[in-house]
Amino acid sequence: MAILTGRGYAAVNYPTGMNLGGDPSQALIHSTTTGTFVLSLSSVDLGQGLKTVVAQCAAETLGLPFENILVDTADTDTGPHCMGTFASRGTHRVGNAVIMAATEAREAMLAVAAEELEVDAADLDTDGTGYIAVKGAAEKRIHITDLAMAAHFTHGRTLSGRGIYLKEKSEPVPETGEMDPDSCQAHACTVAVVGVDDETGVVEVLEMYNTYEVGRALNPALATQQVEGGAWMGISHALFETTEPYYPSRAHGPRDFAEYLMPGAADIPVQHSVFLERPSDNGPFGAKGIGEMTANAPIPAIANAIFDACGVRLTSMPFTPERVLRGIDALRNRSEPDER
Repeated sequence: MAILTGRGYAAVNYPTGMNLGGDPSQALIHSTTTGTFVLSLSSVDLGQGLKTVVAQCAAETLGLPFENILVDTADTDTGPHCMGTFASRGTHRVGNAVIMAATEAREAMLAVAAEELEVDAADLDTDGTGYIAVKGAAEKRIHITDLAMAAHFTHGRTLSGRGIYLKEKSEPVPETGEMDPDSCQAHACTVAVVGVDDETGVVEVLEMYNTYEVGRALNPALATQQVEGGAWMGISHALFETTEPYYPSRAHGPRDFAEYLMPGAADIPVQHSVFLERPSDNGPFGAKGIGEMTANAPIPAIANAIFDACGVRLTSMPFTPERVLRGIDALRNRSEPDER
């Protein structure tokens, strides 16, 4: 018995957006009387941190503290339109729509501040702490709370904005097939280190190195969690999960989610994640999508690491102990001399 160690890598590039475009997302934003800006969306946060990222986009565009943004993800009956959370499009499409809405709201905010301070709106700027001040004369300023009160109760104005981001539909050219299927491409490379037990066939992922080029990582902590959570899913697909028909027969399928096979906490390897930032021209503050690609590269990286460890090339998932052992046996039988 021996634990054979192997290392494998795999790379992937992944599109942001799909269906050749034509998939809009909309955002609405308005200020309450106390200066909190409510960002209304129908876009769904699936745990990837969309609410945090779009709040960052709104705060940066308005020039206000993050704490002044409240994200309200309504539903498809009451919220503005969103095509959906899929194709790694959430941050890109929704972020762009939020920036458009916040830009319009900022113009309204500066217009009311100009009246309150009796200056031209072009002479005003935000300082990121909640104040709108005259450029070069920081002492002449007004806080967003006072400004919102004045807008509502003195000027009868709303501090609001609308935004919708649409990548126009790209129809294929019949003669050449030429098309523009996505908005940008993100890239990743994963290195997996595995241990293979040549007696039981059990594969354990010991360590994983993740390098991602995702445009600009608007929130590095959330991006890291998304990458490493996606790697967990990739490990699950590679070593544990299966779809119909269940391997090796339907009778082996789980009866409920309590029996569904997936990695536990002890199966998660040490992970090292690094981001390379190459901002996208059309993404919100240069961001691209991360989303679905995070589960892609780990799978072939694990397959390559198994091959490096024991010489078994597996092409069907999951990479079960039975398949590993059959591969090891086939290699041993091939290497044994023919005694006939």
